[in-house]
Amino acid sequence: MPSERPSVLLRIGALLGLLFLHLPILLIFLYAFTTEEKTYQFPPPGLTTKWFAVAWYERPDIWPPLWLSLKVAAISTAMAMVLGTLCAAAMSRASFFGRNQITLLILLPIALPGVITGMSLRSAFGMMGIPFSVWTILLGHATFCIVIVYNNAVARMRRLSGGILEASADLGANAFQTFRYVLLPNLGSALLAGGMLAFALSFDEVIVTTFTAGQQSTLPIWMLNELVRPRQRPVTNVVAIVVFIATFLPILIAYYLTRGGSETAGMGK
Repeated sequence: MPSERPSVLLRIGALLGLLFLHLPILLIFLYAFTTEEKTYQFPPPGLTTKWFAVAWYERPDIWPPLWLSLKVAAISTAMAMVLGTLCAAAMSRASFFGRNQITLLILLPIALPGVITGMSLRSAFGMMGIPFSVWTILLGHATFCIVIVYNNAVARMRRLSGGILEASADLGANAFQTFRYVLLPNLGSALLAGGMLAFALSFDEVIVTTFTAGQQSTLPIWMLNELVRPRQRPVTNVVAIVVFIATFLPILIAYYLTRGGSETAGMGK
C-alpha cells in the first residue's frame, strides 16, 4: 500500500515552487520599508515606516486614482453580477441550436489577451465617436467581470435541481418569489464569490484600462507611471501593498464562500 505522506523530494519541490511564486511579493513588502529613496539595493541599508506617512499625507496624487479604481471596480462588479447572472440563467436551463457557440462567445473576453480586448474596444469607441471617460473604462472592465460572475453562477445553477423550481411554481409562487426564496439562497454564495473575484480583477486591471482610460489614471496605471518615472520608489511599494490587500482579501473570501458550496437544494446524492 503506497504511503500517504509525500516524499522529501516532493516537499522540497513544492517549497521551491512556492518561493518562486511568492518571494517577489515579499520583496515588494520589504522595499516599502527601505530608507533608500531612489534605488532598490539588497539588503536595504535600513528600515523605516516613514513612507506610509508620506503616501498618506504628502502625496495627494495618489488619491484620485485610488477613488477612480474603487468606483470602477464597484460599478463594473455590480454590472457583471446582473448581466452574468442573467446569462447563466439562460444558458444553464435553455437548450437551443448554437448554445455551445454562444457559450464560447460569452467566455471569449477572459480567454483573449488583454491587449486584444483593449485594442478592440479602443477601435470601437473611436468608430462610434465615444469620448474616453469613466464609462469607457467600465465597459472595458465589464467584458471580463461578466465572465467571472457567469462561471460561478452557471456552475452552481447546473448543480441545482430543476424540480425545486417546478415545485415552487406548483405551490403558487411567481417568478420573483421563486428567485427570492428558492434561487437566491442557493446561488447567494456563488454570486458573492463571483462578485468578489470580479472586484479584485477590476481593481488591479492595467492592460484593458490603458486602452480605454484616455487621460484618466487608475491606481494600477499610476503605479506603472511611477515605475517608469519614479519620484519616491518606496511610496510605489506602499501603494502596491494596498493593491495587494484590496485584491487578496476578496479572493480569499471568494475561496471560503465556494469551498463548501458543492451541495445545493435538490441536488442528487
